[in-house]
Amino acid sequence: MLHHIIKLGYDDITLAKKEVEGSVSSPMANTFVFSSESVGEGHPDKVSDFISDSILDACLTIDRNSRVACETLVKSNMVVLAGEITIPKLKGKPIETALNLDAIVREAIREIGYVNDDDVFHADKVFIQNFLTSQSADIKQGVDAREAQGKTHAEQGAGDQGIMFGYACTETDELMPTPVMLAHLLGRELTRVRKSGEANWLRPDAKSQVSVRYVDGRPKEVVNVVISTQHTDEVTRAQIEAYVIKHVVKKVIPKDLLSTNTEFLINPTGRFVIGGPQGDTGLTGRKIIVDTYGGWGRHGGGAFSGKDPSKVDRSAAYMSRWVAKNIVAAGLAPYAELQLAYAIGHPEPVSVFVDTFETGIVPDSVISEAVKEVFNFKPAAIVKQLKLLRPIYRTTTNYGHFGKPGLPWESTTKVKALQLAVKRLTQ
Repeated sequence: MLHHIIKLGYDDITLAKKEVEGSVSSPMANTFVFSSESVGEGHPDKVSDFISDSILDACLTIDRNSRVACETLVKSNMVVLAGEITIPKLKGKPIETALNLDAIVREAIREIGYVNDDDVFHADKVFIQNFLTSQSADIKQGVDAREAQGKTHAEQGAGDQGIMFGYACTETDELMPTPVMLAHLLGRELTRVRKSGEANWLRPDAKSQVSVRYVDGRPKEVVNVVISTQHTDEVTRAQIEAYVIKHVVKKVIPKDLLSTNTEFLINPTGRFVIGGPQGDTGLTGRKIIVDTYGGWGRHGGGAFSGKDPSKVDRSAAYMSRWVAKNIVAAGLAPYAELQLAYAIGHPEPVSVFVDTFETGIVPDSVISEAVKEVFNFKPAAIVKQLKLLRPIYRTTTNYGHFGKPGLPWESTTKVKALQLAVKRLTQ
């Protein structure tokens, strides 16, 4: 949870420097407003993500070496499954012999909360279409840790080409940007009061957005809060607004970030009864900015949900976050971003790039060398270091894949090793 906004002192990180010193010396404060959004579990795209990750976890429970690329489309009372799944233990048998896909889909929808009689999209009533096939043999040979015709090595290769980014900063306890962290916390609290029954007029579909004013690079105040939540027909907008401001917004956002000027935009359309897949189509992988840093850190374009960790879109993005977070937690810089790039079937990254935005206590080249000493970026090594061959992915789907306790890429176990490596490289 975001308990308070961390104040970065000059003594904490000696060189928070070029950014901090530049702004301090300026006669006029550098001010801007940055906004980030989050979406609730019942948002159509998140419904799709959660179904895909539920199927992924079910596959990994049967066989930790499962290859999964499961995508879901939801609309009205329909669920469409597509993609490629191979479960080695089944030895070529259809996945339906081991997985009850119908039950997995319905349980995921039920957990989200689409169980009301007035829901067109209902856990017990949706129609499910299955277009899942097995993984391409050509992709499989590139990813498998074995020799194959035309392959120049016998190591596990990346499941695809692409670039992945990880980011961390000192703004919050979670080492995440403030706007997206606050947006996620609003969404979590809205879900909590809905599922607890405290506000039985709430329905699953919801979105939140927070705009934060920065002064000299530091978050100073929340300019506005936007929350749109699906609701039953009988509740009024005035009732929704009063409840959400008092029991959600003011409970979540720190008092020192709110002011008399903060604007609250609650259900600004005036009515949000028709929601979820009844009102909009959902598709796996469309909320990639919500899933990461709210637009603050860069993004390589790859989605996460429904993909097993042989897909570097997911595993290398988790790895990049782990590295960036440990750089910041080690006091090497108040802001850090890591880029990784891979070629399909190749066992090494084609590039590793560290950027501290000129705030590092040593040059980025030194931090980069320390990072390469401490971490192993081979796809197989990423899976091993973060223990990714486990059914943990349903817990990642909602309210961001980063900044949540208990996930392996959120640990700071490499802080000491990084500090020692930097010390050794600068002696």
